Amino acid sequence: MFYFFCILAGLISGILGGLGMGGGTLLIPILTIFLGFDQKLAQGINLLSFLVMAIFSLYIHYKHGYVVTKNLFWIIFWGVIFSILGAFCMSFLPSFILKKVFGGFLCFLALLEFIKVFKN
Repeated sequence: MFYFFCILAGLISGILGGLGMGGGTLLIPILTIFLGFDQKLAQGINLLSFLVMAIFSLYIHYKHGYVVTKNLFWIIFWGVIFSILGAFCMSFLPSFILKKVFGGFLCFLALLEFIKVFKN
C-alpha cells in the first residue's frame, strides 16, 4: 500500500506541477496524512520534486510561447529572497505548527475558489 500511495503522490503532483498549479498542494497532504511523513520532511520532498518538475514544465511552456520574460528578474529576485527567509523561519517552527499553517493556507485557497465559482 505504501508504494501505491507513493506512485499516486508522484502522479498527482506531476500532473498538477506540469499544469503550473503546484503539485505540492496535494503532494504534502498525501505524504503527511497517508504515508505518515513528518511535515518538514514532506515539504523538503515537495521542494526537491518541484525542482525537477519545474525544469521540464518550464521547457515545454517556453517552447510553446507561454513564458513571458518581462520583469522576470524581479520575480526571481524577490522569490529567492523570500524563499530563503521562509526556509530560515521554518527551521525554527515545530512540525505541528507548520501543519496548521499549511492546512489554513489550503482552506483559504479553497474558500477563494469557492467564491470565484459563485461570482461567475
